[in-house]
Amino acid sequence: MTSIDIRGTDFVVDGRTANQGRTLDGIPLDGLLLNSRMINGVFDDANPDTVHQWAYPDTGVWDAERNTREFLAAMPQWKADGLDAFTLGVQGGSPQGYSVEQPWDNAAFTPEGELSAAYRGRLGRIIEEADRLGLVVILDIFYHGQDHRLRDEPAIRRAVTEVCTWVLRSGWRHVLIEIANEVNWHRHYTHSLIKAERVHELIALAKSITHEGRRLLVSTSFLAHPPIITERVLAEADFVLLHGNGTPAPDRLREMAEEVRAAPGYTPKPIMFNEDDHFDFDQPHNHMKAALAAGASWGYFDPGSVTTDPPRPTIGDYHHGYQAVPVDWAAGTETKRGFFAALRRVR
Repeated sequence: MTSIDIRGTDFVVDGRTANQGRTLDGIPLDGLLLNSRMINGVFDDANPDTVHQWAYPDTGVWDAERNTREFLAAMPQWKADGLDAFTLGVQGGSPQGYSVEQPWDNAAFTPEGELSAAYRGRLGRIIEEADRLGLVVILDIFYHGQDHRLRDEPAIRRAVTEVCTWVLRSGWRHVLIEIANEVNWHRHYTHSLIKAERVHELIALAKSITHEGRRLLVSTSFLAHPPIITERVLAEADFVLLHGNGTPAPDRLREMAEEVRAAPGYTPKPIMFNEDDHFDFDQPHNHMKAALAAGASWGYFDPGSVTTDPPRPTIGDYHHGYQAVPVDWAAGTETKRGFFAALRRVR
């Protein structure tokens, strides 16, 4: 059974400091998790007006079960190449890689906050396989553009309670909880309870849920835009989650880590980037290395869409990226191969 814990600023896997004594191109990795955003592993769309967009090119139809089966089939190779963890979303992420409007219905929850049995089944299969392989799962609960499908704050609280209770009672010890994706972007969420100013309430709720004396480790992620974390989240969260999107210079990631550590009320805890759409893995200085050198875990985010400013949405071509649906979960592009090749350089 795989386990994840925290000791000071380090992640601890199976009782040992993660990547203890290992380096990437000379950068120490002690206590850090090399991770990737694989957010749409259980994606589905209940909107009949949009579901056709995600059709597989060989069948002409979308198939949520196929998506999860192919995710599961790819996981052993991720582990073999050196991946430590991945982010998986209950409400997924944009199936266009990037998008503003989100009319699709990734119906993981009922309006009352009950977790769908179908989603529970697909999530459970992935979490079980991760446990078998020794991979850590960062389980994100809410995604902007979908949270409005839950009716009210009691439904939001019920959803958090259901997910955390289910994970705990299932006996999994390798799951970290991310309450919501990028809570500090003002247009992102309908419910104020999920926004930066109040999300600490949900972190506290998740931490309060126990089973046989055990609770989960909980955080929420922030964009690079100010504030990169609030004082209340910094105090409440077990670890810090940041995103590197929108940071053209690698040194900005080092600055963000330094800002967190210098913030009022900071106490030693891990800092993790679990989404960054900058690559250049063959270059001596890139976002991945800048974060790791700053003592922060780093996460690869390949949206499969055109990374511009502002980003343009893309309908998945079943080839590029790990977010635009339908997703090819294998490492079949130069960008994907570059990331996994970098992981294989770890010694």
